[in-house]
Formats: sequence, C-alpha cells, structure tokens
Amino acid sequence: MYALDLKLLRELWHLRGQIIAIALVVACGIASFVLAMSAYHSLQLTQATYYDRYHFAQIFASLKRAPETLKTQIADISGVAQTQTRIVVDVTLDVRGLEEPATGRLISIPERRVSMLNDLFIRQGRYIERGRGDEVLVSEAFAEANQLNLGDTIGAIINGRWQKLRIVGIALSPEYVYEVRGAGELYPDNKRFGIIWMGREALGNAFDLDGAFNNVTLSLSPGAREIEVINRLDRLLERYGGLGAYGRKDRVSNRIISDEIRSLEVTATVVPSIFLAIAAFLLHVVLSRLVGTQREEIAVLKAFGYSNLAIGIHYLKFVFAIVSVGAIVGILVGLWLGNGLTRLYAEFFRFPIFRYEVGSNLLISAILVSFTAAAIGAIVAVRRAISLPPAEAMRPEPPARFKPTIIERLGLQRLFSPASRIILRNLERKPIQAFLSMLGIAVAVAILVTGLYFQDAITYLMTVQFHTVQREDVTVVFNEPRPARTRYEVAHLPGVIRSEPFRLVPARLRFEHRTYRTALTGIDPRGEFRSLIDKNLYSVYLPPDGVVLTAKLAEILGVTPGDTLTVEVLEGSRPVRQVPVVGLVDELIGIQAYMDIDALNRLMREGQTISGAYLSVDPYLASQLYSRLKRIPAIASFSTREATIRSFKEISARNLRVFTSVLVVFACIITFSVVYNAARIALSERGRELASLHIIGFTRAEVAFILLGEQAILTLLAIPLGFGLGYGLAALMSFAYDSELYRLPLIITKSTYAFTFVIVIVAAFVSGLIIRRQSDRLD
Repeated sequence: MYALDLKLLRELWHLRGQIIAIALVVACGIASFVLAMSAYHSLQLTQATYYDRYHFAQIFASLKRAPETLKTQIADISGVAQTQTRIVVDVTLDVRGLEEPATGRLISIPERRVSMLNDLFIRQGRYIERGRGDEVLVSEAFAEANQLNLGDTIGAIINGRWQKLRIVGIALSPEYVYEVRGAGELYPDNKRFGIIWMGREALGNAFDLDGAFNNVTLSLSPGAREIEVINRLDRLLERYGGLGAYGRKDRVSNRIISDEIRSLEVTATVVPSIFLAIAAFLLHVVLSRLVGTQREEIAVLKAFGYSNLAIGIHYLKFVFAIVSVGAIVGILVGLWLGNGLTRLYAEFFRFPIFRYEVGSNLLISAILVSFTAAAIGAIVAVRRAISLPPAEAMRPEPPARFKPTIIERLGLQRLFSPASRIILRNLERKPIQAFLSMLGIAVAVAILVTGLYFQDAITYLMTVQFHTVQREDVTVVFNEPRPARTRYEVAHLPGVIRSEPFRLVPARLRFEHRTYRTALTGIDPRGEFRSLIDKNLYSVYLPPDGVVLTAKLAEILGVTPGDTLTVEVLEGSRPVRQVPVVGLVDELIGIQAYMDIDALNRLMREGQTISGAYLSVDPYLASQLYSRLKRIPAIASFSTREATIRSFKEISARNLRVFTSVLVVFACIITFSVVYNAARIALSERGRELASLHIIGFTRAEVAFILLGEQAILTLLAIPLGFGLGYGLAALMSFAYDSELYRLPLIITKSTYAFTFVIVIVAAFVSGLIIRRQSDRLD
C-alpha cells in the first residue's frame, strides 16, 4: 500500500487548488451544521433544565377577584399537582433617568421564601423581608436597561396612590425568560416594561385583595389531560370574572423561545444539506474525471497485482483526505460561531445560566454526515475505477465523434472564429457534462441569492409594518375599559396632536375543532394610525359588522371570508357570540383580529367604551406628555413606536442579519469553489488537447480563450438558472419563517440580483486568471 499512498500524496499536491476549494465547501456545510445544532441543543437543554428546576407552571389563569378559600377547590381538580394563587397587577412607574413612563407588572410572592411555582433565581441581593412592604425584587432585564442597582428606589402608582419601592434584589423567573407584556406585544421594551415581585401582604392590602387573589397557576400530574383541567378551571373561575385559562404553550415567553428553537432545527437541517450536497457533487465530478484520466494507471496497478479492494480504498482515501480537512476546519469555525450565537441569545433570553455546551455526539454526527455525503458523491466513481478490466483500461478512451454543430448546419460558421467554433462544438458534444457544470454554478448562485434575501425581507417587513400599518407615535392602554368621555380627556393631554381610541376584548376564537386565544381589537375605520392592508399593500375596508383576521390567524383557525366564528369573550359577563369573517389582512408581525370599534361595542352590548388610544405627539411637547402620563393611575401600559422598532432591530432583525452574514460569506466561498473547480476540471480533462493546439499554431491567448470562453458561457447561462433556483430557495425560507411572531415576505430586490451577479463574475474572473496562468504553463 506504500506505493498507492505515495501516489495519493502526489495527486493531492497536484490538485491542491481544487482540493482546497472542495474542502472549503465541506467546511461551510459542517460549520453551518455545528453552528445551528450546537445552539439548538444548548438552547433546548437550558430551557428544559430551567423550567424543571424552577417549577415553571403548566396552566395560567387570570380573574377579577376570588377568595383564597377557592384554592382548595382548584387543588381538588383531577390532574392538578400543585396550585399557587397570587396577585398580578400592572402599574405605572417613574424610573430615574427615564423621561417616559414605564409599566411595572407587580407579582405577589410569599413574605418568607418557600419553594413555589415559577420560582425565582436571585441574581443579586436578597429576598424580601416580612413586614417591609416597600421592598421589591426587579427583573434583571429591566434593571440592566435602566441601570438600576440594589438600594435604588422607583416610584409607582399603586391603586391610585404614589409609592416608593426599594430594590433589594434582582431576579429571574421561568415565566419571563423573554420579557414582554403580552396582549399582542411580541417584542420587549426592557426600559419601559419590567417585572416587580412584591410581598403578598403588602400587595393585597394596597389593592384591597387581602385574603383574595386575581391570578392562579397550576402544575399537572403525570398523565393529566391539560384541556380537561383548563375546562374545569374555567367553569370554576367563571363566576369570579375569569379571563380564560390557557396552557404553557400559549404563554408568550415560552411560545417565542420555542419558535426560535424550531427555527434553529430547520436551519440545522436545510442549509448544511444544501452545502454538503454541493460538496458531494464536486467530489463526484473531480473523482470521476480523475478516474477517466487514469485509465492506464489503473490497468497497470491491476496488472501488477493490486486488488479491486486496494484500488477502491485508494480512491476513497483521496475523498476522505479532502473531507477530513474540511470537517476539521468546519467544526472549529462552527464551534466559534455557535458560541457567538449563544452569547447573542443570552442578551435577550434570560436564563440563570446560559452555557454553550457541545456534546461528543454532535461532533461525531458532524463527521459522519460529512463522510457520508462524500462517500455518496464518490461511490459511482470508485465503482467505475474497480470495474475496469486491465485489458480494457490499457486502451485509451475512444475518441469523441465530432459532427457539425447547429451553428455550422445553419451556415453561420463564418460569423465565428475557429476558436469560437471549438468552444461551441465541445459544449454540444458533451451536453450532460456542460449541464452539470452549469447546475453546480447555478446552485452556488441560488445560495447567495437566498442569503441576501433575508436582508431584503427584513427591510420590507419593517417598512410595511412600522410605516404603513402602524403609524401612531404612542400607544396608551388603560387598566380597565373606560367610558366614552375618556377619549376626549386623552385628546386634551399636553402634546397630543391627534388621538384615536381602540377597544381590546380578550376572547377565545373557535371554528369547528380549532381554537385560538387572542384579543379582538376594535378600531375606528376612518382612523389614520392603523391601516389594514392586503399582500399587495392595498387598503382593506373594515366593514361595520364582522371581524377581519390576519391571514396567519385565518390559517391557524382554518377559516375563509364568509365563515362564522364563535367568539367566547373572556371578560365581563363572558358572552358567547357568532361573528362572521368578512375579510383578511396581511400583517407581517403578530396575529390580530380587527373589528369596527362601534361593532365591537355592540357585540359587548356596552356604550362607547374604550381600552386605550393611539396618539400622534408633538415632539417638542413629548416630555410634558410623558410627565403627565406618569401621574395618571388609569394608565396601565405605555409604548412608543420608536421603541418597538428598536426592539425589533435588536432582536429578530439582528439575529437574522447575523445568520444572513454567515450565509453570504459561505455562499461567496461556495460560488468561488464551484466556478474554480469547473474551470480547473476542464483544464485537466483537455490538457493534451490544448497542448496540441499550441503545437499546431494557436497562440496562448487563443488557447486560454477556448478554455475560459467555454466556462464563461456556462457561467452566464448558470446565472439566470441560479436566480430561479434562488427564488425557489427563498420561497422555502419564507415558508420556514412563517410563525406567529413574524412572517418573512417573499421579496427579492434588484440590488440582490445585481450583487449576486457581480460576485459570480468576480469569482469567474479570479478563477480565470488562475486557470490562464496554469494554461500558459502547459507542456
């Protein structure tokens, strides 16, 4: 075997350019696999461990008010393992250094620390002390965003009275790994919304809930059916103003992190598969053509007594040597990128410990995947090598049968030089080989288009959602529905240029066996701040009756315009109504159900009640408005459009841009590798032919033109094919990123196609320079 190994080393050195290019493609595939899978496993393991150790509840329910004695009846529900009652209230905060009012969600905790559902991890400081009603724990995200430290105080309007709260600890909870208000808000604003844990006695006394509760959480026994427990709990809480129980999967924080985990899983499957398929294709082409040029050597080896197995192993070693280099580089790069992605997640997913851990199983899987892809690409070529009989292999391959090309049959040969006719004749002589070379370049083009697509989609999404659909400056939400006169009081606040009221009604939408818990949003159809649009950005008319759903919600419920929804209202007397679906809109963020505000008031059989208002604000008077809002007890929450845009950019947009940047770099590497390999293989195949052209009088420039002209034609033909494949891959990614949180539109701009074209041409030009140099050295 020593002679074969020496032959292998010589061939590896002789083909080092192609080998490096293929190894880079393998490295890109393995790096993307390790990147996504390591982050996926780390995030999944961290989530599961945190939920288990800190007793994340499985069922949640809010209500108006119920006596503490009801806890016993709740605990007796079949399937309930643990019950915890508590008080949860949103209040307005005045935070030092923050001009705008903030919202704090006060959550009661026992005066003395005990194990409980949604238990707290105290990152800094200590637990509250009994009898000190002003002591609180605050969430880490809120504390960091506002630079709050232990001992600092924040002002809060508690049941209409101004009160100072002193921070004694900074904590985390499995309930708020991703800290959002809920009620349609999907992106955190940590400066203006935070969780505050306060003693049960102090909070109960402040809100007249001593001996009562307005929120309950449950854990379930093994084997318990969640839906049955929810139904029984709803019936029990109905007389106490229950707002509808729901499971852990509908908890906003849990749903968002679970969606992120699923997206990582898709990424870890689709993208590496494409890269490794290209690597397998390149290996197959290189090895097949290498075997074709070594027919005589294979015959001599067999004549000297080398077995089929020895020759087959020799060529497999060639493949595995390339893959080994690519796998090592890919694993190292993937681990580095995976660690960076994990750190990025740690910035907005709040876990006590967020460790980046890579198991040996993952690394073994990466190696097996790469070697399997390589073996699949090489197996046909290896079989061809070992199946050649020595006598047959000693004979050169029969010469190609040349015949007049289409150009010549049409009598147009005088329009082309001899070198040009040679190019056309060779392409027509080997159509399958030409098509495969073109396909390889087209796939590389497609990957580059797909990588750039994400940037186009994000830009379009932000433009449509935050400049066409949502046009208000400020949104204020009241702590409970308010009468009609409130809309005029809001309009006269300092700095308010225009206000438009809205009504939010929590409800469970039901169609056949499908249900979805959301809020009906009643808006003024003549308003300017919320525009309903279809996928073509045309305005959608909001009828005086019926509900208009976002397309994603209609898909979840399986409804189309004309169907009738059962609306189970989850507040007040909890009426059940039948409401027709009268239209669909195509918002790209979140899920909504819209009604004319007057129609929603009629549905609730109430007057002109409102839940909040959208405001347009004079920027010069904004500080006066914010100062006033801080002192209004009726304001439960406050948000600005600019803060939402900033939050989206910092979370979803940044994550996608990081992923896009990695994908674009990998795509550029693959593009160069494919183009260079196609040209280099053509040179190795036609080396004797091109050298003969030198002898019969062709200049070096003409010989290079023949070789590179063929590659130029294949590259130019591959670009539009690659654009089409890229559009298809982008459609696949658009389908994969179609969640309740956001939907990526299928938008690819002209600049993306232009950038891709330039990258491919540059790759072809650089490859051409390298190949031209090698062509000039032909003996």
